[in-house]
Amino acid sequence: MSAPTQTKPVAAGGDDFSLKAILPPLMAIIVGMIMVILDSTVVNNAIPKLVEYFDTDLKTIQWTVTGYTLALSAVIPLAGWMTDKFGSKQIFMITIALFTIGSVLCGIAQTPEQLIIYRIIQGLGGGMMAPIGMAMVFKLAPPERRGSIMGVLGIPMLMAPAFGPVLSGWLVDSVSWHWIFIINLPIGIIAFILGYKYLPKSDRHAAPHLDVIGMCLAPIAFSMLAYGVSEGGTSWSSASTITGLTVGGIALILFIFVELAQKQPLLELKVFKSSDFTRSIVLTWIVQLALFGAMLIVPLYLQGVMRYTALETGWILMPQALCSGIAMPISGRLFDKIGARPLAFAGLAAISVSLFILSGISVDTSLWVIILCICIMGLGMGFSMMPLNTHVLNSAPRRLVSRVTPLTTAAQQVVLSFAVAGLTGYLTSQITSHAASAGADANPLNAVVAGYGDTFFLSACIVTAGVALSLLLRKPKQQEEDGTAGGDNPDPAMMVGH
Repeated sequence: MSAPTQTKPVAAGGDDFSLKAILPPLMAIIVGMIMVILDSTVVNNAIPKLVEYFDTDLKTIQWTVTGYTLALSAVIPLAGWMTDKFGSKQIFMITIALFTIGSVLCGIAQTPEQLIIYRIIQGLGGGMMAPIGMAMVFKLAPPERRGSIMGVLGIPMLMAPAFGPVLSGWLVDSVSWHWIFIINLPIGIIAFILGYKYLPKSDRHAAPHLDVIGMCLAPIAFSMLAYGVSEGGTSWSSASTITGLTVGGIALILFIFVELAQKQPLLELKVFKSSDFTRSIVLTWIVQLALFGAMLIVPLYLQGVMRYTALETGWILMPQALCSGIAMPISGRLFDKIGARPLAFAGLAAISVSLFILSGISVDTSLWVIILCICIMGLGMGFSMMPLNTHVLNSAPRRLVSRVTPLTTAAQQVVLSFAVAGLTGYLTSQITSHAASAGADANPLNAVVAGYGDTFFLSACIVTAGVALSLLLRKPKQQEEDGTAGGDNPDPAMMVGH
């Protein structure tokens, strides 16, 4: 898959360049991207209200998150092909429009099934916005000024996860859950107008061969596997679980064979021949599986058990994002000096400790204990994720590295969908199991708390396996093709998911 279309920088020379010159197109990209980043954080905090409003269960509503992440994963690998075929500006404008339309549809959904379908439409629009937007920003400035421009872009990308849950909580409590989606309408209109007026035109190029078979098999495989994992949380022997895992497994096997046979595959799977790459990306998946799944469970606990409002939950969750933002630049500096292994080990150990503490949660657990745990998780995430993702890119053969970013970014969304589906299914089944064993006279809240404790314990065990695996990380071997002149270098513009 080719890289997104390059646009001509506003100023070719560093002497003539100024931030003011590219501020209008930069604002168009930032406004568009911030919608997607915010949307990824606001929905988690609103899930208890959605369960209540639609009078349904958590297993159904979690598909508003799972469907969205699977849709993201389906279109992320298409970003390069689409920009080559139609131009980066045109595709960016289309993604803004599609995401905005999907948001409005979500805001007027009447049933949980409608909301899930409309969230998928949102995901189809949002999936390509981030990689294309980052690529366009990367091309706007001359090489010697790209760091400062990326820093400007990083401010809203850092603040959105911190304030997203607070914004969501305020809208849910003071207005209506509908507005966590409808608020994207004015933002989308502003982004569309700015993009139409200020984004530089980009040339179209001859698009490479499109892997249609892989494009069809991937969504079937990952969605059915996610469905099977979700149903497995209740019963691994049920017909729905077996059907989901069987169909998804067969589709996944076919997808792997198709991708390995393609000269221009949708996802470059040959990179897994590198043992260093395989170890590091599996470790990354473990972290994402446990951490992001746990961060979905925490707001459910705060609202469902401790009876905090959505707004109060948003403020409680903010320190996690702030701690992560503080740790990330520190880990970036340390990575160049000491490598990924000690940082990954320390970060994963911190996450593991915090999850083990949460696994002992009870109805009497203080809020400050929970805040301390999510702060530790934020620090652990900040110290482990950036070094691990950089290590993944460094571990890939140089000739394949430009095609690794679509693979890792799409895979991240698939893993998140599995985390949400699996942990919510497990949580539901554990609460049911504890309630049944306690009897009719027991306090039902104790069964609920015990179910949450079991779910945190499962997440802690997963991360502990990651702590052990982090000890196997090593400095990637330099392969023969790494030194070739024709080897591709990683495009930082495509590293938005990292």
